[in-house]
Amino acid sequence: MNGGRKPTLVFLLLAALALPALAACGGGDSKAAASDPWHPAPTTAPWQWQLQGPIDTSVPVSVYEIDGFFVSPKVVRQLHSQGRKAICYLDVGSWENYRPDKDQFPKSVIGKRYQGFPSERWMDIRKISLLARPLEKRFDMCRRKGFDAVEPDNVNGYTNPTGFPLTASNQLRFNRWVSRQVHSRGMSVALKNDPEQAKQLVGDFDFAVVEQCFQYHECGRFSPFIKAGKAVFEAEYEISPSKYCKRAKALQFSSIRKSYALTAKPWKPCT
Repeated sequence: MNGGRKPTLVFLLLAALALPALAACGGGDSKAAASDPWHPAPTTAPWQWQLQGPIDTSVPVSVYEIDGFFVSPKVVRQLHSQGRKAICYLDVGSWENYRPDKDQFPKSVIGKRYQGFPSERWMDIRKISLLARPLEKRFDMCRRKGFDAVEPDNVNGYTNPTGFPLTASNQLRFNRWVSRQVHSRGMSVALKNDPEQAKQLVGDFDFAVVEQCFQYHECGRFSPFIKAGKAVFEAEYEISPSKYCKRAKALQFSSIRKSYALTAKPWKPCT
């Protein structure tokens, strides 16, 4: 099993080409996130996760997760006008060579390639002092664009070959720092995967975003979120909804079937 399991952002060159056009509309003219953070409760209602292509705002859901860099404030405002919540996708534990702020990360924190993602490398999350400035700017961007929440990805590097001797304690410290930073900006924050530490981090995060927990038999690790009255938004890529939807509903997970590319479609919710 791939411990990091981030089959997201498959767009790479496509996304990089889109950056110049989208950067112009990524400024701070959108209304900031509400001062009272969003606290999603357990639900079996479907959600949408789209990180690639023009955002299809017609999907009948109340929650969208979209890329923080490649989406304009206008899209966030449109989702809000439709009564929807918007989650800002960001990488915080890995470095991507196509992001506009890539040069703000010192070379000393950039480690081994992320397996399966040649444009991405793990980062040394022990060195928060070196990561703080560029990551804080990313959180500020999400706030300026009006997002309700942040989903910080790759927060379980200690279980992967990063090139650094990361420990579980290092990861807990970093993840809690991320949580505090997002909360201080008036947004809620998701725990992305990291099943081994879900129980320890449930008090620091407002909900969870999980990949393939039914395929890899990890869903029970996220039950502390449900018990705490916090939502678990879950996605499967390889197995049929018929194999997990009944279980998802019993667990009160919001589960959907997506492709690894995370385009608008396919989108198959548990109904």
